[in-house]
Amino acid sequence: MPFSKFHRRIFFFFFFSVFTTFNSDAQVLSYTEESGTLKEVIRTGADQTELYLHMLQGKKVGLVVNPTSIIGKNHLVDTLLTRGINIVKVFGPEHGFRGEADAGEKVKSNVDPKTKLPTISLYGKNKKPSQEQLADLDVVVFDIQDVGCRFYTYISTLTYVMEACAEFEKELVVLDRPNPNGNFVDGPILEEKYKSFVGLHPVPIVHGCTIGEYAQMVKGEKWIAKAEQLKMKIIKVKGWNHALPYTLPVKPSPNLPNMQAIWLYPSLCLFEGTMVSVGRGTDKPFQLIGYPKMPEGNYSFTPKSTAGAKFPPYKDTLCNGFLLAEFSENYIRDLRQLYLYWIVETYKLCRQKEKFFNSYFETLAGTAQLRKQIMEGKTDQEIHQSWQEGLASYKTKRKKYLLYTDFE
Repeated sequence: MPFSKFHRRIFFFFFFSVFTTFNSDAQVLSYTEESGTLKEVIRTGADQTELYLHMLQGKKVGLVVNPTSIIGKNHLVDTLLTRGINIVKVFGPEHGFRGEADAGEKVKSNVDPKTKLPTISLYGKNKKPSQEQLADLDVVVFDIQDVGCRFYTYISTLTYVMEACAEFEKELVVLDRPNPNGNFVDGPILEEKYKSFVGLHPVPIVHGCTIGEYAQMVKGEKWIAKAEQLKMKIIKVKGWNHALPYTLPVKPSPNLPNMQAIWLYPSLCLFEGTMVSVGRGTDKPFQLIGYPKMPEGNYSFTPKSTAGAKFPPYKDTLCNGFLLAEFSENYIRDLRQLYLYWIVETYKLCRQKEKFFNSYFETLAGTAQLRKQIMEGKTDQEIHQSWQEGLASYKTKRKKYLLYTDFE
């Protein structure tokens, strides 16, 4: 199908879905089936200090946090310090404690200029806290917003923190947050051969779990050493379930600046294993696709060096492609599956097919099968169908660890 038809398809879904888009005012409210009314504002785990402050008082505390770790407009670190909690050090994931580093950029351990607390990077060579780094702590608090994708590295950081706490006998408190892509499960299951920091476990691309639920699965499935030793407490979100939309108050990483990007991310991130740009270095990262001299398109962009994307693909080079932000807002969120049509059709149109994929594609997909299916000309529907047996097995496993009413 040529992109001219693809373009008409976008407009069809845009106009159709205008009438079905959820009311944005309902995004922070909980629907109760018994009364049929909106009941209360969503409260994240961090918001409910009354449930966990007593676990931290009188103890030496380490925090695994980033800019999403907020209570209202205040960072969790600042809130706990004002409550007299003895924070000894702060650990930061990919992008750093303050969230200013590029994807993949090395972040140095340092001292936070605002709080004067020592900060330790859990990215690069030091992905797992060492015994020495945990020696002066009694308890570790993990509070980071996830977006529900296997290749979003915060769940890998969570896994290594859990394993370190189990091994070195430290208590772990996980402050849960809603999953903005938590209303579906989709994608190929990761194969052991392709295990990496962007995919540690045999789960699909869209895993359908909150951070707390994922932590329960990691422990329950014994995906970490000494899982049975881990003393872990999860502070649940109040007033949310998997069928409810949720708008993030803070961008979860530098290149996911808004909800349009967050909803598109599961489908577009696979392009990072190809020659196609997803807009890093523009004002619309993960809201567009394209590359120089792309055969079809209605949108032009030139990636520049920006905060969070210092060396983007095709830096300072004019690219042609498609802007997908409106499609995201009016269709993708309610589609409840990966939208493979773009990558399938972009490959068909590519004039240099031997250069379309790079070696990172299998790492992101978690399998070699997807590249093969696209090259063989399989349709997006045929590819989705090939995942169903694996997804059915995973969904059965996932249900054991859910903390909230599911989407189905």
